[in-house]
Parts: sequence; structure tokens; C-alpha cells
Amino acid sequence: MKMKKLVLLTLLVFGVSFGVLAQNNKPSTPNKNQVGSQAEITFEKIEHDYGDVPKNGNGETTFSYKNTGKIPLILSNVRSSCGCTVPAWSREPLMPGQSASIRVKYNTANPGPINKTVTVESNARENRVVLRIKGKVLN
Repeated sequence: MKMKKLVLLTLLVFGVSFGVLAQNNKPSTPNKNQVGSQAEITFEKIEHDYGDVPKNGNGETTFSYKNTGKIPLILSNVRSSCGCTVPAWSREPLMPGQSASIRVKYNTANPGPINKTVTVESNARENRVVLRIKGKVLN
């Protein structure tokens, strides 16, 4: 009797599993109205070249951007490639047509080349943008 219950339970589990897998899992494609009603982030520049910076010199720059989309733009995360680069940004939604900026401060205490990235994640159609800073800290 236990064996019959075990076989029946196994068949039931497999039957339900195959039924779930047989469903149409085709991803939906957005229609024209959905595509046009997204946030859009447009940067003035995506790379900043400090050039030669003296040790302990000014390591700050800003990356200005604009919401050129149709809905509020929200930056969910802005992170740097290392702890020597610190980004600062507004957590408030940016309305369509408005502009803002991300301030990036690089620690110029250590001489050597600068080649860092700042990754911006948002609700925009292009939801990940990589900003770059480069240059050289002199001794």
C-alpha cells in the first residue's frame, strides 16, 4: 500500500512539473507606448581626464546629466570601482526635462595613474552607464 502511494505521489509531482513547464514562457515585448514612456538619461560627458594632478591636489569633477525621457528618473545606485573614488548624487527623482549632476571625488594622496570607473544604475531605458575618470597624480 505504501508503495502505491509513493508511485502515485511521484506521478502527481511529475505531472504538475510538466504542466508548469509546458506553459508559454515567452517574454512579452513592450509596445510602442511603453517604450516611449520611459526615463532616459543623457550625460554631457562620460569621461573626465584630470591630466596631471599634483599630489593632494583637487580630485573633484562633476558629470552632468538630464532626464530626456517621459517619466521621473531615479538613480538607484552609483558606485565606484574602488574606495579611492567617492561619488555623491541626489536620491530624489529627476522630473522629465530637469538636469542634475554626480560629483566624483578622487583621492589624490597616492602618486600614479588614475583609471577608475563609476557605474550609474537607474530606471532609464539604458539602465547602466559607466563613467570614467583618468589622469595621473604627480609625486
